Amino acid sequence: MPFYFFVWDKDTIEHLVEHDVSPDEFERIVQNSDDRSYSRSSGRPIAFGEADDGRWLCCVYEFIDETTVLPCTAFEVEGY
Repeated sequence: MPFYFFVWDKDTIEHLVEHDVSPDEFERIVQNSDDRSYSRSSGRPIAFGEADDGRWLCCVYEFIDETTVLPCTAFEVEGY
């Protein structure tokens, strides 16, 4: 299991909350993802995983360096 430092700011947290995703859920999924890929639109890394309430989430982020993650967005994935 990788360990990352996450860089959070108010705007990113508010954006995730709009998508009903908490920073804790985001961090857990990125660090313990069930699957990884890359965004077709941005090329950024994506981690997929199950939220505590059973929803499947897609968490999009960027690496600042090998251990530092900049969260970008997250949303529920239907039919994953």
